[in-house]
Amino acid sequence: MHKVLIVDDEENIVNMLRYAVQKEGYAVDTAGDGYEATEKINTFKPDVILLDIMMPNKDGYQICKEFSNRHNIILLTAKSDITDKIAGIELGADDYITKPFDIREVIIRIKALLRRKAKEVHETITLNQLTMMTEHRRAFLDGKELELTPIEYNLLYLMLSNVNKVYTREELLDKVWGYEYAGETRSVDIHIQRLRRKLGDFSKCIKSIYGVGYRINGDSCYED
Repeated sequence: MHKVLIVDDEENIVNMLRYAVQKEGYAVDTAGDGYEATEKINTFKPDVILLDIMMPNKDGYQICKEFSNRHNIILLTAKSDITDKIAGIELGADDYITKPFDIREVIIRIKALLRRKAKEVHETITLNQLTMMTEHRRAFLDGKELELTPIEYNLLYLMLSNVNKVYTREELLDKVWGYEYAGETRSVDIHIQRLRRKLGDFSKCIKSIYGVGYRINGDSCYED
C-alpha cells in the first residue's frame, strides 16, 4: 500500500485531503508544521508528500530542499505567481497544485506521479570519468561525489542519457523543468553555467550550439 503524507497548517484542508486520499486506498498521515513534517517523513516514510509552502517553523521550500532527492513531492501553494512555482520545482518538487484546488485533481496528480515513478528504470550511466547512479540520484566525477541541485542533476542526466543529441533551450525547459516557461530560456543558460563550474574539465563535454541549445559529445568529448 502506498503511503501519502499531507503537510498543511490549515486543518480543514488536511481533513478534506485525508478523507479523499484514504478513500482511494492509500495509507495517510498528516503534519501541521515544518518540524512535525520532518519527523513524519523520517518515521512514516511516505511515497508521496502533499506539501503546503506557507507553514510555521519550516516552510515547504525548506522541506523540499531537504527531502526532494529521496521523496516524491507535490507542492500545494496559494501563490499563483510562476516564480514561486519555479522555486519549488528547482528545489526538486515533482509537481505543484494551486489553491483552491479540486480534490479530484489532487488524486489524479498523486496517481500520475506514482505511475511515472514506477516506470523509471534504475541504471548506471558512465562517460569518461563521470558516473551517474539513477536509483539514488547520485553523480560521481573521478570517484568524488558531485553536489548537484535537482535541476542540475536532471539536466546532466537527460543529456548524458542521449549523448550527441542537440537539445534546444525550449526542449530542456519542457523536459527538465516540466512546464511551459516561454520567454525565460535564460534560466537554462544559468543552470548550464553552474553545472559546468561543478564539472571542472568534464564541462568541455557540454557543447554550446550557437542559437540553438546544448549537447554532450560522446567518447571524444574532450576534443574541440
